[in-house]
Amino acid sequence: MRVVPAGLPSVKHQPKEIEMDEIAFRSASALALSIRNKELGSRELLELYLQRIERLNARINAVVTLDIERARQRADLADAATLRGENWGPLHGVPMTVKDLFEVEGLRTTAGAIPGHIPSANASAVQRLINAGAVIFGKTNVSIFGGDVQSYNPIFGISNNPWDVTRTPGGSSGGAAAALAAGLTGLELGSDLASSIRLPAHNCGVYGHKPSHGLVSLRGHIPGPPGTLTEPDIAVAGPLARSADDLMITLDILAGPASDRAVAWQLKLPTARHATLRGFRVATWFNEGDCEIDCEILERYQDVVDALRNEGVVIDQNARPAFSFAHAHQVFVSMLLSLQSPGMPLEEFRNLALRADHLSPDDDGIVAEFARGTTLRHREWAMLNEARLRMRAAWGNFFRDYDVLLCPVAPTAAIPHDHSEPLFDRIIEVNGKPQSYLNLMSWGGIIGVTHMPATVAPVGRTKAGLPFGIQIVGPYLEDRTPIAFALHLADVIGGFQVPPEY
Repeated sequence: MRVVPAGLPSVKHQPKEIEMDEIAFRSASALALSIRNKELGSRELLELYLQRIERLNARINAVVTLDIERARQRADLADAATLRGENWGPLHGVPMTVKDLFEVEGLRTTAGAIPGHIPSANASAVQRLINAGAVIFGKTNVSIFGGDVQSYNPIFGISNNPWDVTRTPGGSSGGAAAALAAGLTGLELGSDLASSIRLPAHNCGVYGHKPSHGLVSLRGHIPGPPGTLTEPDIAVAGPLARSADDLMITLDILAGPASDRAVAWQLKLPTARHATLRGFRVATWFNEGDCEIDCEILERYQDVVDALRNEGVVIDQNARPAFSFAHAHQVFVSMLLSLQSPGMPLEEFRNLALRADHLSPDDDGIVAEFARGTTLRHREWAMLNEARLRMRAAWGNFFRDYDVLLCPVAPTAAIPHDHSEPLFDRIIEVNGKPQSYLNLMSWGGIIGVTHMPATVAPVGRTKAGLPFGIQIVGPYLEDRTPIAFALHLADVIGGFQVPPEY
């Protein structure tokens, strides 16, 4: 049944056989086209998503805040503009949600921890989406301050995976990925420090893109504290979607300098290296002794490789950048931990610094690693940064010979909920053997610490029916290349699939 609110200008009708629930799962670009062509109203689509949230959201707790009246007003304005022949941009009239770490003017932004914060301005990325015509109608759930790879917090509770509610959708953009998979929103804005876009996309069977660091402004993202102008190292903002095409369109919207820098420079991203799948030179890195991958996922990855070879793609399964996984992981962990210190109470920081100073040099336990990492001297950080720059140079050399690298997102598909404390003691099971919970961010970490772009595309499901994705790493600042590869890959192996109960 189509819902056309009173007072909404009439638009052409879709054929009766097309169900509205099917429309909810269309790509954002397809939705925008339907709105521009007057085949579908923005308000009509917004009401569809609101109805689905009312009916389906309780099971997964993905959408946690709604801004209904303002969204309806903007959707009505979008429809009126359509009838006048106006086009607000590539997302004209498309209803969407954003991760509850991004500030939205006049709408509570909690970061899972601060219930009373009502921003007076939009985050830079949010404003860019609005400028492109989007209708922001709500926020999606996160971990506390984005600090976990599961999405739960004391304000809104636990988000569940729409493929299996006993499992996590991932974090910290877990609500975002779950809402997309369940057809509760048209598009999503996420952020990624340690796989926070990529892991939820992997767990929920949707697409996600972690841009090259610095392409998208993080002004108005929490953390840091509300109002801060510092944009943290490693962290990025980026899109989650149900198609790779949406990632490309949304990246073009989001990418660019912050307003204070736009007076001096503009961004011009290079085009994708190849226009067809056959042209790509592909390397794979699936096996790593320090982070074993689930055998079902590995088998499917090999199926992907075989399918690509059948399409004439040249693939090297032995090529590696000129550094070890272990070295890259250590640099990532240390630099990640160093980001914790600015928000840490001074007394706690001093106590940790004192502990770090008295640690035995051969103490490599988790507690020791945390103490050292969060209290790095600038000299130590500078040495780590030099190591990072050398790894990025190694990536540069690697991508002279290859266009993309295919690697895992995580060792396993979505894990069962585990909120035990301390977080460092949690264990995941891979191939019947225990691994550290922190390994869920290892593959993403070695990519993120060097600021490389990476796209996640869904490629299969386990025997238990859980989706999983593959990470497509591209050259620094050549973000369109891994997204283009993901777009072509869907033609060979398929793309997003709707969870059975949605």
